[in-house]
Amino acid sequence: MGLEYDGSGFAGWQTQAGVPSVQAALEAALSTVADEPVSVIIAGRTDAGVHGAGQVAHFDTTAVRSARGWTLGANAHLPDTVSVCWARVVPRHFHARYSAESRTYRYFILNRLGRSALNAGRMTLIHKPLDAAAMARAAQFLPGEHDFSAFRAAECQARSPVRRLHCLNVWREGEGVVIEATANAFLHHMVRNLAGLLIAVGLGKARPEWAREVLESRDRRQAAPTAPPDGLYFWQVRYPAAFAIPGPPAAVSAIMTPPPSA
Repeated sequence: MGLEYDGSGFAGWQTQAGVPSVQAALEAALSTVADEPVSVIIAGRTDAGVHGAGQVAHFDTTAVRSARGWTLGANAHLPDTVSVCWARVVPRHFHARYSAESRTYRYFILNRLGRSALNAGRMTLIHKPLDAAAMARAAQFLPGEHDFSAFRAAECQARSPVRRLHCLNVWREGEGVVIEATANAFLHHMVRNLAGLLIAVGLGKARPEWAREVLESRDRRQAAPTAPPDGLYFWQVRYPAAFAIPGPPAAVSAIMTPPPSA
């Protein structure tokens, strides 16, 4: 199934004792619809305050329900901040995490003096003007297969810091600046750490070439502070075409889509 969620009120995707999580809310809703316990596997875990747009999950069940029944039934038991967008039966060998070929995140920045009453918690506010062109130049030093230790959280549990970053793009849309990152997989806080570096360049605190220097240092202490979670969205997962897995809903995809020149 495809999921959207506003992560502002959650301690992240993963179930944790004593705090609300997206996983706990979804599993409780699906278990009610299935009339049996349901455990959910997600394409990519998100941290506290991070949102989902084109998130994909799978679960196994003996319950038989229509796609409409799973979608509407789950939503009837979910909080307003979590929504099942679609549901479908997939082959037994499909796995939301391990079948994925790539994952895409988008980081949305509101770049203006005044805060937003409508996007509080959903975009990161940067008061000072950002040079999006300089950010885009810095971003081009980072794609490829590298050791991303400089962009890895200290508590990251990944066995290897090596990841293949397929692309990292930056563009401006009016008062908004968008950072889009696509990779085979990401390290803990990797996208927020990339965003933090690009924001520092955009504010004129460093040259675009600094991005390459930080990457090559493999030292987290050489990089910029981690960007806030507010503007980060798990945007899309790409699977082999044979699975026919939908992307983000059209209404979401239309938001700040990059112009043709991006």
